[in-house]
Amino acid sequence: MLDKKFTHLNIHSEYSIIDSIIKIDQLSEKGKNYNFESLAITDSANLFGFLKFYKSVREHGIKPIAGAEINHVKDNSSHNEHANLTLIAKNLIGYKNLIKLISKSQIYGKKSGIPVVESNWLEENSEGLIALSGGFRGHIGKAVLDSNHDLFLKRIRYFQKIFEENFILEISRINRPQEDIYNEYILSKAGELGLPVVATNEVRFLDREDFEAHETRVCIQNGDVLSDSKRIRDYFEDQYFMTSEEMYEKFNDIPEVLSNAYELSRLCNLEVETGIYVLPDFETPLNKSADEYLIDLSRENLKAKIKDFSDEVKSEYSNRLDFELDVISKMGYSGYFLVVSDFVNWAQENNVPVGPGRGSGAASLVAYCLGITGIDPLKYGLLFERFLNPDRISNPDFDIDFCKDGRDKVIDYVTQKYGKDAVAQICTFGTMAARAVVRDVARAQGKSYGLADRLAKMIPFSPDMTLEKALANNDLKRALKTDEQAQEIFDMARKLEGIIRNVGKHAAGVVIAPSQINDFSPLYLDEATNTLATQFDMKDIESVGLQKFDFLGLRTLTIIKEALELINKKRIQLDLELIDLDNIDLEDRMTFDLLQKGLTTAVFQLESRGLKEYLVKIKPSSFEDIISVVALYRPGPLDAGMVDTFIKRKHGTEKTDYLGDKDIEKVLKNTYGVIVYQEQVMQLAQEYSGFSLGQADLLRRAMGKRFLKRWKDKGLNL
Repeated sequence: MLDKKFTHLNIHSEYSIIDSIIKIDQLSEKGKNYNFESLAITDSANLFGFLKFYKSVREHGIKPIAGAEINHVKDNSSHNEHANLTLIAKNLIGYKNLIKLISKSQIYGKKSGIPVVESNWLEENSEGLIALSGGFRGHIGKAVLDSNHDLFLKRIRYFQKIFEENFILEISRINRPQEDIYNEYILSKAGELGLPVVATNEVRFLDREDFEAHETRVCIQNGDVLSDSKRIRDYFEDQYFMTSEEMYEKFNDIPEVLSNAYELSRLCNLEVETGIYVLPDFETPLNKSADEYLIDLSRENLKAKIKDFSDEVKSEYSNRLDFELDVISKMGYSGYFLVVSDFVNWAQENNVPVGPGRGSGAASLVAYCLGITGIDPLKYGLLFERFLNPDRISNPDFDIDFCKDGRDKVIDYVTQKYGKDAVAQICTFGTMAARAVVRDVARAQGKSYGLADRLAKMIPFSPDMTLEKALANNDLKRALKTDEQAQEIFDMARKLEGIIRNVGKHAAGVVIAPSQINDFSPLYLDEATNTLATQFDMKDIESVGLQKFDFLGLRTLTIIKEALELINKKRIQLDLELIDLDNIDLEDRMTFDLLQKGLTTAVFQLESRGLKEYLVKIKPSSFEDIISVVALYRPGPLDAGMVDTFIKRKHGTEKTDYLGDKDIEKVLKNTYGVIVYQEQVMQLAQEYSGFSLGQADLLRRAMGKRFLKRWKDKGLNL
C-alpha cells in the first residue's frame, strides 16, 4: 500500500470562515507526518490563507497547490442555477486567473451576500485552470440527482467547452444521502464520455474526533444550536484529513480515482514570487531618477530649515542628511519617501491636518526635510537606524496621522493619482478570542446565558488573554471543577479558541501597486463601507512585494483643527495675531501649570488616570519631560520602578548617579541617569560594545522582543 499515492484536492482551512477548523500550520505538520508530496487548499470563494499555506507546506517539504471552491458558479445552461465548482491552478497563469475570478465574484458577483462567478468570466479566465465538477453538490451532481440525463450531458459539454481536457469529474464517499446514486452514475458514464474521475474527501477538520468541534463552529457561524433537530446538517464525520492508506481503503474497489488525483497534482506547479519590493511609479520632473529627485528636494529644503544655524551645526545636519540619503538609495526606498511626501503635502495644502510624526519614522531627517514629519530628529537625539537599519533589511513604515474627517479625502487623492485598480485597503482577520468564544460555544451548546456570562466574566479582559492563562483565576478553576456544564463549555472553547471568525479591514493600511492590485493579491469588497480590500493580510501583502502605507485617522487632529478655527475666528475679531500650531511656544508656563495639576482630560496620550497621577508627581517643566512621561508610562519601566527613580532624581531627593562615567552621563543626562528611550540603549551599546548603530538596533530589538537566540544565531555574541 505504501507505493499507492494520493493528493487531497479539496481542503478548506479556517479561512473559509463558515465551515472549517483547520489551522494551516497544523495541516502542514500533519501532511508531513502522513508523507504527502503535495496538498491543495481550496477555500470557499477566497484565497485569504493561500500565501500562508504556500509558505507553510513548502517549509514542510510539501508542494502547495492553489485552488478555491467557487461555491456558486452561475451556469447559463441551467437557468442561472447556482452550484459548486472547484478551480485549481496548474501554473502562474492559472493562479492569476483564479485571483481575477475570485476578485470579480467578491466585488461584482455577490447575490444575497454570496459570491457568484458568471459564465463569461469563466470563459475569459480559464487558461491554466483545472476544474473539478463540484461532486455531489455541483451542477453535474444536481443533474444526476434530478435523473435528467440530457441536462447532465449538456452541462458536461458546457464545462468541456470552457476547460477542454482540464475538466474533471469529482466523487466523494462521506456518507451523504444519495451519494451512492451520484457516484455510481458518474463512474458508469465517465468511461463512455472519456472523462477522468478523481476522489476527494472534502476535508473540513483534521481528525475524526474534531467533528463535534467543527459542528460547533458551524453552529456559531449560522446562529444555530447543536441539538436543534431542524438545523441543516451538511457535514459528516468522515470529512477529516485522511492518510493515503485510509483513502485507498475507502476506495479499494476503484483505486484509480485516487491515483488520478495524484497524477492531477503532478500537473500543478506554481511558483509565487515573494521577497520582492515594488512601488507605484512616481513622476519626477525633468526625467530625474527617484534617487536624484529625492536628493535634490531634500538638500534644497534642508537649506531653508538650517539657514540661521552656525556653520558647525549646518555641517552636522548636512552630514546626517547625506548619510540617510545614501542608505535610502542603496536600500531602494527613494520612491517610497517621494510617494509619502506627495500625499502628506497634498493633505496639508488641502486643509487636512497631519500629525507631526510618531514612531521610528520621526527619526529621519529626510522625512523632516520633505514635510512628512514635523520633528527635527537631531534636536531630540533620534537615531535614523531605528527607522531604516542597513544591517537589517525591512520595509520602511511611516505612521501618518490625518484628521479623522479628512483621512478619506487623502485616500481618494491617492486613488485618483494611481488608479482605482491600483489602490486598496488591507484586510485583517478577527479570531475567536477567549471571552467571546466561551459565550459563542455556550450559545451553540444551548447552555444558559447566565452560565456563559458568569464564565466569561471570570476571564480577565486583556488583548493577549487566552483560556490557558485564564485558568490562573481560582474562581474559574473552581467553577469548572464543580459544574459539569461549565467544563463542557470550556473544553470546547479551548478547541475553537483562535480560529478565524471574520474578515475586516486594517485600521490604517493602504497598498498602492505599480499596476493592478490583482497582479499581486485577490480583492474583496467590504459591503459595510463599500470599499475594496486585499484578501492578503499585512504580512502576506509585503511578502508579494507591495508596500503598506499607513493612513491613520486621529480624532485629536480633528478636535485641534476645530478648536483652532474657533480661536482664530475670535482673535480676528479682537484684531490679535493668529495662532500658528507650527510656531507655538513649547515652554509656555501656563501650560505646564495645567500639566503639573494633571488637568489633561482629552489631551492625546496624557488623559488616562494613571498618567495624570504621574504628571502630578513628576511635575513636568519642559517639553522633554512630557516626552519622558509618555515613554516611562509602560509596563516595563513601571514594573521596574524606573518612574519612581526618575521622579526622585528630577526633584533632587535622590542623587543622580552616572557611575563616574562621562559616556553614561553624555547619553543619560537629560533623563537623570534613567534609561528612558530605546535610542539610549543603542547609544550605550555603541559606546561600550563597539557596535555600529545598525548592530545596536538589532540588540534593541532583541531586548524588546526576546530575540536573543536569533541574535546569537547571527554570530553576534553578547
